[in-house]
Parts: sequence; structure tokens; C-alpha cells
Amino acid sequence: MASKTSYPKEKIRAVLLEGVHPAGAALLRDEGFQVETLAGAPDEAKLIALVEKAHLLGVRSRTQVTPRVLEAARNLLAVGCFCIGTDQVDLGVAGRRGVPVFNSPFSNTRSVAELTIAEIIALHRRLVDKSTQMHAGVWDKSAAGAHEVRGRTLGIVGYGHIGSQVSVLAEALGMRVIYHDVLSKMPLGNARQVKSLGDLLRDADVVTLHVPASASTRGMIGAAQIKKMKPGSYLVNNSRGGVVQIDALAAALREERLGGAALDVFPVEPAGKGEGFESEVRGLANVILTPHVGGSTEEAQAAIAEDACTKLIRFVNVGTTTGAVNVPEVELPAQDREGDGGRAHRILHFHQNVPGVLSKMHALIAGLGVNINAEYLRTRDDVGYVVLDVDPTNGREVLERLRSIPETIRARLLW
Repeated sequence: MASKTSYPKEKIRAVLLEGVHPAGAALLRDEGFQVETLAGAPDEAKLIALVEKAHLLGVRSRTQVTPRVLEAARNLLAVGCFCIGTDQVDLGVAGRRGVPVFNSPFSNTRSVAELTIAEIIALHRRLVDKSTQMHAGVWDKSAAGAHEVRGRTLGIVGYGHIGSQVSVLAEALGMRVIYHDVLSKMPLGNARQVKSLGDLLRDADVVTLHVPASASTRGMIGAAQIKKMKPGSYLVNNSRGGVVQIDALAAALREERLGGAALDVFPVEPAGKGEGFESEVRGLANVILTPHVGGSTEEAQAAIAEDACTKLIRFVNVGTTTGAVNVPEVELPAQDREGDGGRAHRILHFHQNVPGVLSKMHALIAGLGVNINAEYLRTRDDVGYVVLDVDPTNGREVLERLRSIPETIRARLLW
């Protein structure tokens, strides 16, 4: 098959920030793309300078891809978030510019789940306090406040990929598992879904949070919710920092209404390694604090890099948006037309989701005497996306005609 695309691969420039695992850069370079990598999260001004000529942008959780950044990135084809969350990117603006945003929601599932289980055991055995005492030269073999997790009830808030994996691991340790989710989810093993968050907080010996950042989850665990928890129970948050009201948690820990907590995420996090960390929960007894490392294992980061870069490559090469979080998901197999005159032209067309756009496209193509041999259209919110394969013709002319449609956001000829 012919491999000609609208952008010669050697001219496609990818910028990967925040120390994305080298496996990602290797994949992109193997594809023939130019790749620039940086370790930190640049501020808006520096980011604008970096993306002005970039076709692909890769970020983790700290880089803020604002409307100003997106407006400056005139050549930008797609953004890859090398993590689960995508709230660091203005998804609406990106979508309305025809820029798909991809993430990697499943690649670090096991790493986060393992950290959660480790923290649950450490909290029950008060391992952090014991370790701190030992480093201070204090030998204390007391069993006071130390418990097995076997037979304890684990309450999981958010029974998605991570929450359900935690469920399986916890049951293997002999824990009873209950969970709450906004959707009805099929339980794994002997886990049981409860009707409300209040029911879960009341019955659980340890509560672990695995929810996305959204308007409905922001501050969802505050003073009122903590009061519903069992005296001496534990709270684990490895999801998003804004889910827990830190002042309320700190008060409950100081008053010993809770037995301890483990936090890997915080409402405000340092921008980099050298910046200081401040929090009301620093220095409190039986509190485990980690610097947003839930998915930071070598295995998870390599898997995330490969997953996100594979999605970026597939979009650049064939227009596939499967896994995009802000535009319609479209995947049209490439049409091999070598038997009747050559490979079809493939055209990608992002447009405003209003009536009549598809009929205008069909009329323009028919007016050129060109046949459509494959088509896939989907819409999402205010954006439509169609992938068209047309019989061999003057593909550039077809592209320019489609770009003339007033509702067109972006159109691209692949081959």
C-alpha cells in the first residue's frame, strides 16, 4: 500500500514533557517522528513557545494545557495525557479545535491498587510510626493499636478499574469488601454494592477512594462524611486531591476520631521536586504521605507511555480516535483499493455538530464525480468527526472543497 500522508513523518514534531518514560519517545522515533523531551512541567509562557510548531504534545498531570496554549498551537494534531486524569487539559477548547486528547486510563491500575493495599496494611499495623520511632532510636514492641486486616471491612468508593482491582486483592487477604459507585456495577468475588455513600462510611473499617475529578466528587469527603465513619477507622485517597477536604480530615485525625490516613494526592501539589510541600496533615500520627506516586512504577510508566503513544500514532497515521476523551471515537479500517486503480484517499473532517454538514460533504464530493467507498461519522457534544475513504482522484482538490464548508473545524488528507 502507498504510505504517503499529508505530513511527511520526518516532519512531524512531538514534544513530551514531565519525564515521560523513554519507551514512548522510542515508539515515536521508530515511527519516524521528531521527538523533543523535557523533564519538568513548563509554565504557560514556556509551553506556548514549545508547542507553536508541535504536532503532538505529551504531558503528565502537572502541565496545564490552557486555552491560550491550544490557541497558540496551530499545528497541533493531538494531545496525549500520560496518566489517567485529563483535567489538566481544557478538553472543550481542544475538541472545538479538532484536537483529540488521549489518556491511558488502565495502564497503571495494578500499581495504584498495590499501593492502596500496602497502605491499608501499613495503617492497620502503624508501620510508619514504628519506623519513625526506630529511626529515632526508640524500640517499642507494643501491639497496642496494631491489627490484622483479615476480617476487616473495606469500603471502596468508585468501583472502576482500580477500585475493582483493589477489591480482588483485598479479598485475597481475607477482607470483606463493600463498594459504592454512581453506576450499578457487577461485583467481583464476594464484594457487595451498597446503596449510598453514607451506608459505606458507616460500615467500613477502612475507606479507599478511587473516583475521578469532577464537580460531583470535589470535596465529597468533608466533616459531615467523616462523622459518619466508624471511630478509629482509616481513610485512603489515591484518586484526586480535591476529593477530600484536608482541613476536615486533619481535624478528625488530631481529635483521634480516625485511626489514620494515607494520602497520595493533595488539593495543591508542588510543581516540581525542589518546591516545598505544605499540608495540614504533615506530622500527624499514623498518616502516610506520598508525593503522587500511585502510578509511578517503572512497569506502569512504560505501559502508559506505550499505550498513549500508540494512540497518538494511530491517529496520525489512520485517523483513529478510539480512546479519545473529548471528540467522537471513530475507527475505520483502511481500504485497500490496489485491485481497482490504487488505494483510496482518506480524509479526516472535524466539524460543528449541526444539521446538514454531512449532506454538504456528500454534495461536494459527488459534484467532483468521486465515489465514497467507506465512511464513519460520529458526534459528541458540539463536535462531529467523519473519516472518509474515496476512490482514487485528486485528493487535494477534495480536501480543499471540504475545507470550504463553513462548519468545518479542521480537515486533513492522509493519503
